[in-house]
Amino acid sequence: MTVNKLVKASFFKDVLTNKCIIKYNNSGNKKGENKMRNLFDTEENNIYKPLAERMRPETLDDFVGQEDVVGKNAPLRQMIEQDCITSMIFWGPPGVGKTTLAKIIAQKTNSVFKQLSAVTSGVKDIKEIIEEADFNKSTGKKTILFVDEIHRFNKAQQDAFLPYVESGDIILIGATTENPSFEVNSALLSRSKVYVLNSLTKENIISILKRAISLENNENAIKISADDESLSIIADLSNGDARNSLNTLENILNITPIKQNKKLINKKIIENTLSNKMFLYDKDGEEHYNLISALHKSMRNSDPDAALYYLARMLEAGENPLYVARRLIRFASEDVGLANPTALTQAISAYEAAHYLGMPECNVNLAQAVVYLSVSPKSNSLYEAYETVKIDARKTAYIKVPLNLRNAVTKLDGELGFGANYQYAHNTTNKITNMQCLPDELVGKKYYHPSNIGKEAGIKEELKKIESIKKNL
Repeated sequence: MTVNKLVKASFFKDVLTNKCIIKYNNSGNKKGENKMRNLFDTEENNIYKPLAERMRPETLDDFVGQEDVVGKNAPLRQMIEQDCITSMIFWGPPGVGKTTLAKIIAQKTNSVFKQLSAVTSGVKDIKEIIEEADFNKSTGKKTILFVDEIHRFNKAQQDAFLPYVESGDIILIGATTENPSFEVNSALLSRSKVYVLNSLTKENIISILKRAISLENNENAIKISADDESLSIIADLSNGDARNSLNTLENILNITPIKQNKKLINKKIIENTLSNKMFLYDKDGEEHYNLISALHKSMRNSDPDAALYYLARMLEAGENPLYVARRLIRFASEDVGLANPTALTQAISAYEAAHYLGMPECNVNLAQAVVYLSVSPKSNSLYEAYETVKIDARKTAYIKVPLNLRNAVTKLDGELGFGANYQYAHNTTNKITNMQCLPDELVGKKYYHPSNIGKEAGIKEELKKIESIKKNL
């Protein structure tokens, strides 16, 4: 961006900020201009900004959570304090501080902060920021480009960053809620350090809520108070999302009646705000585990109606649909297994649908998987097989792999007997040999015992045929 463009942008920003500024400019009253600008900024801060925005920390000391990433003596904190940061990607769920941390880094390192959203921006927007970054570089300033939801940029858009990241024209900070290994181009990923930001703890959220109430009390004549139970409920509802908790608090404050110049937040007020007691659902507490247990056991007992009921209880109370979908994937192998191998495909498809659609659209996808798993033939043979074999695996970790199963990669390997006496099954009539595969210490062990249910009954018969062929070799 040229200097002329920057001046124009500044002029239009002034015009849009407050028409009164133009009046003061015409009269040459610079003091009046500053007074009006400060007045407008103050009003904007106090009236128009949501509580979550006003509570956004501006220093690392005020930043709550993520001790492993920016706590005392953490590597990233040292890099920030020494002003030697490089491009990075913040991976974590919503409301854990990805944007806030990027802004703190820009301020602490005296950098120009620019922000793009992958949802609304394109290559043209990227190029404009690159031009401005080039100008900043000529004035001795770094440019931090923060890209929210970077995983939503396509390959071409992500590739547009590469030359400027490599040349140092920009320091890229990307934020994503998805695994960057799958969603970010490998070339860009290799030039960035990935930092994992975890969901905030309940204690973190309560600390943020208390700080917000303190801020409101300092700035307003009407004083706010909230008991510990109320703060705990709001924290539970937030699911580790600071922005969510502050938005909830603000909504509660908006309807809390004023009595004797005070606003008292309690459980009843919270229930009235949310309009439904069912949403007082602790996603980390006992009821969370009770409901997922009930869902699992109802499917195991082939009761689709009960399973659907417990699914709805969780989803309508705000449970993360991906959590439910992950449990269905586990169930497909633990309780259905090879009695119906397609069950795992159904469960994984439900997870993908939940990932792409989200709530409420994905509720019927999860319902389909729940009913399918409920009515499928059941077998826990795979579960029992692994539970048994893992005990032996731990006890015999010292045992070396038999020589006949090792690959002779080097000449020395061959001299040591690697691969000797290996029998290639495809060279036989039935594609089966009687070669020993288990270590000597475990010969004769049987871990997988298929049931007589569903397709596993066929597998059982197939194993009997395999054993018969081996005995006759």
